[in-house]
Amino acid sequence: MAARIIDGRAIARRVQAQVADEVAALPRIPGLAVVLVGNDPASEVYVRNKVRAARSAQIYSVEHRLPANASEQQILALIRRLNGDPHVDGILVQLPLPPGIDALKVIEAIDSLKDVDGFHPYNVGRLAAGAPAMVPCTPLGAMMLIHEAIGVPQGVETLMIGCSNIVGKPLAQLLLADGATVTMAHKLTSNLAEHVSRADLVVCAAGVPGLVRGAWIRPGATVIDIGINRVADGQGGSRIVGDVAYEEACEVAGAITPVPGGVGPMTIACLLKNTLQACRQHAGQSEAA
Repeated sequence: MAARIIDGRAIARRVQAQVADEVAALPRIPGLAVVLVGNDPASEVYVRNKVRAARSAQIYSVEHRLPANASEQQILALIRRLNGDPHVDGILVQLPLPPGIDALKVIEAIDSLKDVDGFHPYNVGRLAAGAPAMVPCTPLGAMMLIHEAIGVPQGVETLMIGCSNIVGKPLAQLLLADGATVTMAHKLTSNLAEHVSRADLVVCAAGVPGLVRGAWIRPGATVIDIGINRVADGQGGSRIVGDVAYEEACEVAGAITPVPGGVGPMTIACLLKNTLQACRQHAGQSEAA
């Protein structure tokens, strides 16, 4: 294997340690409220990991669990209460929400200054306009790994595969802000292999296991794999893989993120970073008042 492995776990630990040091210097402990509706197994794991990481960084974290049959009004009432709670700096509503719940309506109900996921339209718009904003955690973490691997990607021929509102679109905005030359690819893109072969930086968030083959990748290119897919392991169990055929890609790429152990840990580390930012903004509001 020729590619340099970009160790997201190690970089995430560094970010978390820095957040913990900065939290220790604050006059009060930041507060993070996590809202989980229903008992989706994957969501249970994500919430548990987020709460554990927050507490390790000395951030006060509290879970609010609602049953799967909770009404939209119950969820909105909880968010209104958290918006008004002076001890809560960040609010995270774990997605997906149960069928019948309008996720956008729920996200819009969150105070934009407490929106540590960066999904509120206010933050989305500011990011698109190049203004300071709360940036979604996964794109923010991916950018930190890109900076670690190649520095600022100014002028770098970049292919962003996937155009979701949560990852692809905001990450493309961050790449553009850094001066990258960005091409967006999605499920209707033809000749994906040709687009990949021209890119010096390939970022994939399509949710399709093994979508990008090693033979497509330009020799020496940097590959950031954001996909998290569960597939059969051939022994009656399952394993987690990315959107890139990892073993093949390692023979060609200059640097690559593994799955797991790449962007995933950075997502949680950036949640803590955003909560710290929200706390500081909250403190600034209080002083101004």
